Amino acid sequence: MYWPRRIRRRSGLDEAAVAAANRRRSVAVEPTVHGIHHVTAIAGDAQENLDFWVGVMGMRLVKRSVNQDVPDTYHLFYADGVGTPGTDLTFFPWPQMAPARPGVGLTVEIPLAVPPGSLGYWVARFAEQGVAYGEPETRFGERAVPFRDPHGLPLALVETGDERPWVPWKESAVPEAHELRGMHAVRLLVRQLAETRLTLELLGFELAGEEGGWHRFAVDGGGSGRLVEVKEVRDGRRGAWGTGGVHHVAWRVRDDEEELKVRALIQDSGLRPTQPIDRFWFRSVYFQEPGGALFELATDGPGFERDEAVERLGEKLILPPWLEPRRDAIEAALSPLGVPSPAR
Repeated sequence: MYWPRRIRRRSGLDEAAVAAANRRRSVAVEPTVHGIHHVTAIAGDAQENLDFWVGVMGMRLVKRSVNQDVPDTYHLFYADGVGTPGTDLTFFPWPQMAPARPGVGLTVEIPLAVPPGSLGYWVARFAEQGVAYGEPETRFGERAVPFRDPHGLPLALVETGDERPWVPWKESAVPEAHELRGMHAVRLLVRQLAETRLTLELLGFELAGEEGGWHRFAVDGGGSGRLVEVKEVRDGRRGAWGTGGVHHVAWRVRDDEEELKVRALIQDSGLRPTQPIDRFWFRSVYFQEPGGALFELATDGPGFERDEAVERLGEKLILPPWLEPRRDAIEAALSPLGVPSPAR
């Protein structure tokens, strides 16, 4: 993919780095990401978060851990029955933070996939459970219902028949026919679409459609879980992290080797990715895309079964080995959590 000079000037990318990236792309097909690995958001009270995502939305708590950079904070991972990459929605509960301020430079909504014909079930469930939701709408030919979790996180349910990896959870509060299938897409607001588009194309995304100011990009063949939608708001106010907001979006890479190759492309484009960080269940590289949103590359493995049997996922506090010596102090700083009884 060649990046024209006029786009480079608008994006502020380093000319020499862009030239180097263009030369590499002219001689070889570079690796790409393969869709959404997980999305991490900021919650308020941890127990309220757990009650909603397990008790109301029917997701499985597949890992009960801590923020490895701020270990007095929970890191709660919800997913399908086994924690399949792409089904994983995670939270840092920081109730002391102010609410998120929507605006440019952030991921502003998480659309979740549900099977065709499921929205009627979910609207009835939302009404019964007191969940705030909006009127049904159509997005890129797909039926959707926007809603919010108890701490204000903007979400949507989107009906899709796309095939994708997913394992049902037999103890879910939601019937298997209507269970969440994972992240369908993510939505970003930016001031300069051209800047963000360059980075998405570097990761392997291609423009797949435009509608109502939203530009849909697809990667690795497209389909549910391999989409990002971006809207340009040139005079938009800068958003800010807070409770009810998205912290970052992680994109799937197969393994360490592929992660390093994609990281090199990002670095050569003029952005500043971190070195790979061992998160024990996967390895991560973080970088800020030019529009402001925080992105991550995350490997598919080793996976959540590395330290828990699949039938025991999420039952107890799990720490990576380097935090285990601090367990007593970490547990003392965390409030106890009880897994809710499913609201059927």
